[in-house]
Amino acid sequence: MERLNFPKFNFRVKNTENQLRIFDIVRKKFVVLHPEEWVRQHVVHYLSTIKKYPLGHINIEKQLLLHGLRKRYDVIVFNTDGSIEILVECKSPKVSITQNTFDQMARYNLRANSKYLMVTNGLEHYYCRMDMENEKYRFLKDIPDFSR
Repeated sequence: MERLNFPKFNFRVKNTENQLRIFDIVRKKFVVLHPEEWVRQHVVHYLSTIKKYPLGHINIEKQLLLHGLRKRYDVIVFNTDGSIEILVECKSPKVSITQNTFDQMARYNLRANSKYLMVTNGLEHYYCRMDMENEKYRFLKDIPDFSR
């Protein structure tokens, strides 16, 4: 897999049934290592190792219902009170981050009501703080570290 724009992390990778698999520290199992999964695992390690979010606050690839349609988010980080702190959208490194990507995140966030958004393809990262009252987002240099 290609080098991404994240710190270097130690991953457990194995080859099973002619497929590379990576150990997901949140789901506690090996998952098929596709390019988007490579990005997602870097995000999880970044959030837990660098930003100090507890693994118990991080959730991966669950469904949410949006206008009667089932949508799957990549990563959500919860606050200690159970509200959503960060909603993360991961793309393959070969996928450019476009306005459509931000529109997708905004639609997901109508349901999630997250305080922060992160969009990444592993090479480019965008961070936003939501202003739900004015239905806008403000770009940030990074997301905040975990605080109790």
